[in-house]
Amino acid sequence: MSDKKKLSLTARIVIGMVSGIVVGMALRYLAGDSAWVDSYLTNGLFNIVGQIFITSLKMLVVPLVFVSLVVGTCSLSDPSKLGRLGGKAVGMYLITTAIAISIAIFSAVLIQPGAGVERDSNTVFEPSDAPSLSQVIIDLFPDNPINAMAEGNMLQIIVFALLFGIAMALVGKAGDRLKGFFDDFNEVIMKLVVILMNLAPYGVFALMAKLFTETGLGMIGSLAKYFFLVLIVLLIHGLIVHPFLLSSLARVKPGIFLRKMRDAQLFGFSTASSNATMPITLETVTKRLGVNNSVGSFTVPLGATINMDGTSIMQGVATVFIAQVYGLDLSIADYLMVILTATLASVGTAGVPGVGLIMLAMVLQQVGLPVEGIGLIIGVDRLLDMTRTAVNVTGDAMVSCVVAKSEGDFDTEVYYDREAGKKLEEL
Repeated sequence: MSDKKKLSLTARIVIGMVSGIVVGMALRYLAGDSAWVDSYLTNGLFNIVGQIFITSLKMLVVPLVFVSLVVGTCSLSDPSKLGRLGGKAVGMYLITTAIAISIAIFSAVLIQPGAGVERDSNTVFEPSDAPSLSQVIIDLFPDNPINAMAEGNMLQIIVFALLFGIAMALVGKAGDRLKGFFDDFNEVIMKLVVILMNLAPYGVFALMAKLFTETGLGMIGSLAKYFFLVLIVLLIHGLIVHPFLLSSLARVKPGIFLRKMRDAQLFGFSTASSNATMPITLETVTKRLGVNNSVGSFTVPLGATINMDGTSIMQGVATVFIAQVYGLDLSIADYLMVILTATLASVGTAGVPGVGLIMLAMVLQQVGLPVEGIGLIIGVDRLLDMTRTAVNVTGDAMVSCVVAKSEGDFDTEVYYDREAGKKLEEL
C-alpha cells in the first residue's frame, strides 16, 4: 500500500476499537450465553490475543524504564537537577490530583448522582490493606534490585536506576564506555515499542470484543447518573484542565498536545493500565512533544506510578454517591478530608494492585462511610477505569512538558513540528 493510502496509527486503533465493540455487543446479544462463544471466542481467541498484546507491552516496561532512566541520569551535568526534577514533578502531580478530586466533589454535590438509587447490591468488596506512608518511603529502596525488576516494583526500579546513572556519571571513562551500551540498548527497546504499536489495532480489537461480550452496556442503566457524571468530569479534566495548565505554565498551544497524544490516550483507554501504556507515553513525550529524555525518562515512569488524576475523580464522585445512597450527610470538613486523603494516598498507595478501589476504601473509612458501598459501583468500574487511565496518561505527558520547559529541556520546534516522531505511524 502506498504512503498516501496508508491509514494513520490513530485511525487503525479507532477502527480496531470500534470493530471490537460492535463484534462483542453482537455476540453478546445474538449468541447469548452460548458455551461455544464463551469457550472459543470470549475466553479463547479474544482473551489470548488481548492478553498477549498487554503482556507484550508490560514486557517492555521494566527494561524501558531502567535503561532510559540510566541514560538520562548519566547525561546530567548537574546532579542537583534530579532534586529539582523530583520536587517539581511530584508537586505538579499532587496539585493536578487535588484539582481533579475537587472538581469531582463539587460536580457530585451539585448533580447528586446517588439520589433515588437503591442500595441493592449482592457484590461484596473486601479491601486489601494499604501500606503506611512510612513503609512506602522505606520500600523505595530495593534490597534486591533484580527482584524488584522481576516483580515490576516501579518505585524501586526508578530509585535504583537513578543511583546507577549517577554512579556512571561519576566514575569517568568506565561510565562513558557503559553509556554507549545503554544508548544502543535504548534504541533497540524503542524500536520494539514501534513494532508493538503497529500491532495495536489487533490487540485493541480483541480486548474490546472480550470486554463487551462479557459485560455489554446493560449494567450502566441503574447507575447511569453516576457513570456519566464520572465520565463527563474525566473528559473535562483531560480535555480542559490539563490543556489549560499546559498553556499557562509551558506557554505552548494545547491543541497540538492533544493531537499528538491521541495514540497514547487510545492505548491507555484500551489497556486500562498506565504501566502497560508507559512505553508509548514515553515515546510520544520524547519523540513527538519535544521533552528531553533526561526529563521524560524520569517524569513519565513516576507519573505512571503516582499520578492518580483519573482515579481521584472516581473517588470524589463515588464518595458523594455512596454517602447519598446511604442517606449520610458529609460536612465541609469531611469534603476537605476527602481531598487531602485522596491526594496524599496517590503517593502512599503507589504500586499496590487494585490501587483505585484501595484508595477509595481508605477515603471512605476516613470520613466514616461504609466500605461495602464500593460494591455498588464495581459493575461499571471497568469501563470508567479505561477512561481514567487515558486521563492519567494525558496528565503524565502534560507534567513532563511543564517540568521540561521549566528546566530548559523542552524543544519547541519538535513540539510544533507535525511530522516529528512520525515513525510511530510507520509499518
